[in-house]
Formats: sequence, structure tokens, C-alpha cells
Amino acid sequence: MAPAWAELAGQEAAVGQLSRAATMDAPTHAWLFTGPPGSGRSNAARAFAQALQCEVADPAQRGCGHCHACLTVHAGTHADVKVVATENVTYKIDEIRELISLAQDRPSSGRWRIFIIEDADRMTERATNVLLKAIEEPPARTIWMLCAPSPADVLVTIRSRCRPVGLRIPSVQSVADLLADRDGLDPALALFAARASQSHVGMARRLARDEGARQRREAVVHLPLRIQATSDAVALAKELVEVTQEEAKSSAEVRNAEERASLLRALGLGEDEKVPPKLRHHVKRLEDSQTARNKRSVHDTLDRAMIDLTGLFRDVLALQLGTGAELVNEHLRDELGSYAHGVTAERTVARIDAVATARRRLAGNVPPLLALEAMTMSFLPDRILDRRPGELV
Repeated sequence: MAPAWAELAGQEAAVGQLSRAATMDAPTHAWLFTGPPGSGRSNAARAFAQALQCEVADPAQRGCGHCHACLTVHAGTHADVKVVATENVTYKIDEIRELISLAQDRPSSGRWRIFIIEDADRMTERATNVLLKAIEEPPARTIWMLCAPSPADVLVTIRSRCRPVGLRIPSVQSVADLLADRDGLDPALALFAARASQSHVGMARRLARDEGARQRREAVVHLPLRIQATSDAVALAKELVEVTQEEAKSSAEVRNAEERASLLRALGLGEDEKVPPKLRHHVKRLEDSQTARNKRSVHDTLDRAMIDLTGLFRDVLALQLGTGAELVNEHLRDELGSYAHGVTAERTVARIDAVATARRRLAGNVPPLLALEAMTMSFLPDRILDRRPGELV
């Protein structure tokens, strides 16, 4: 397997499809990469772009990982490969129009002009219709690559004109091997991170590298085990909001500081130097962008916490039903075994449903604390949930 495909853990079928397409003189002009979060949609698109631009003479070896084109695509600096992502809830229509304008240019150094649109499901119908015209009548030597969780997340008019590439959830062991081989992580830590992240490659890497992230995750998954009374449920809902906000802040602080320092350098200012009035709008624009991104980050971090809680209750259900399946939280097997004996399987299923309901409410902009309080109330012990109104515990 060429080095370009090395980061696609457990995606042999997709790699085979893409590597064959990279050998063609005229590959399909539009592609739709779909798969669950953490499957590597964006990585697959980048690897395909790398193989398409590779400079080796033998088509079968494209994606060598060593030529100038491969190195610049991998680094994100290739002049003819543009990766587009949004920190907002949806793409702005002006962003899509700008891409369409750029797509009219001929490649400057590579064989193809390639556009990779991450989270294509965040395009509004109006923005999608603007892009549709460019995909229906593609400029010569231009290739579009769209990434989305599933084909249903993209308008049928778009997906009917794209060649699909389906990615699956990689196995825990393949993710662990990737972290150990590429990042040089301890195999045991890599295996824990791969299992705890439920095979989400990006999250596994973060858990393996950041002890603080591991501690915050442990706080989240221990939350249901600590609830014994209504007051606990209310207090722990607040704690969960605070933990996820801290997680989002931790992941954003360094990036925000680097962006501000870079902007100040571009403006010819030192980090401690006062910004002149005529330049303040540049800083204000950056701060507004960071605020919107931070808000999205908090939502995404809360959603990740909901996924961790779902994994916890699935572990409990597996123990209750005696499936013998490997647990997501294998390191908590003894604690979860004790917890599983104190609740019914029906109640565990109801708690999984409560987490799913909280995720929908959060996606619908319900205030986080209200959504989480309703969820944590369902985690109360059966002796409280089953009592009659007015009955003392």
C-alpha cells in the first residue's frame, strides 16, 4: 500500500477503490465520501488528492508520499488542492460562490484542480444548488470531493452526480495499531484510547496524547454511577456542562492564541503592543470568528460526552444480557458489573433513549443545562424512579 493511504485505518475496500481511480487518466469529476464520525472521510479525500497529484511515473505507485506533490498535499500547501471547512453551523453561500470562481482556473502546477469540502452536510439547500451547477458542468481538470456522514445528508441532486466512497468504522485494533506505529504511542495506551473513543481516530489520538482529556472523559462516564438522589442529578448535570466547557476551552485556547499572534505579526505588531484604531476591525473579525467556533466546539464536546455515556450504558446492557462482547469501558468492568446488578435491562435501555433525547434537544438549541438535567433525572436509582408520588424513599 502506498504511503498516502497509510492513515486510513481499516478501510481496505475504500483504499482499493481510490487507488484504482488514481491510476486513470480521466477519473470521475465529483466524489462523495461518507462514513460515521472518526472513520476518516477527510483523510481519505486528502489521500486521494495526494495520489491524483503524485509525480511518480508508474501509475500503480501514485501516492508515494515522497515527491514534492505528495508532501505539499499532505502539508496542506499544494497550490491546486484546496481544503474547505467551516467553523459555523452552515456554510455561507459566498464561500461556495468563491470556490466555484476558483474552479474555473486551470491547475497551476498539478494535473488537477481539486476542491475538498469537509462537512458538506452543513451546506444549506441554497448553497448546495449553487454548487450543483458547477458539478453538472465541471470545468476541465477540476475534481470535487465532498465529505458527509451519510449520502442522505446531501441533496439527492448532488449525490446522484457524485461517485460514492463509503467508509466504515475501523476496528479497535486497527486504530490502536495506527496510533502505535505512526505516533509512537505505547501500545497499551493506544489500545485504551482506541476502545474508549469507539474507534474515532481523531478522538483516540487526543485521548492518548492528553492526560487532561482522559481525566475529563473519566469524569463524564462515572457520572451515572454517582447519582443516588435528585440533588445529585441536578448537581451532576451542572458538573457535566462545566466539564465539557472546560474540555472545549482547553482544545481552543492554544489555537486561538496562535491565530491572534499570527494576525498581529501580519499587521506588524508585537503581542503586547496596543492595536491602533485603524487595525482593530481585523482583530475584531478574528475574535468574532473564534467566538462562533468556540460555541460550536462546546456543542461538539457535549455531543461527544453524550456518545461516551451511550457507550457506558451499552456496556451495562451487554453485561446484563451476558453477550460476552468486549466493553468500550473495559477498565471499568468491575464497577459496571456492580451497577448492572442494581438496575433492570429495561431501565438501561430507557437511559440510552434518554441520552439520545438529550442529543436531539441540544441539536435543537435547548439550553444545555435544561437538556442535561432532564437526562440525569433518568439516571436516578430504580428505587426512586419506581416510587409512587408522595411516597417516601
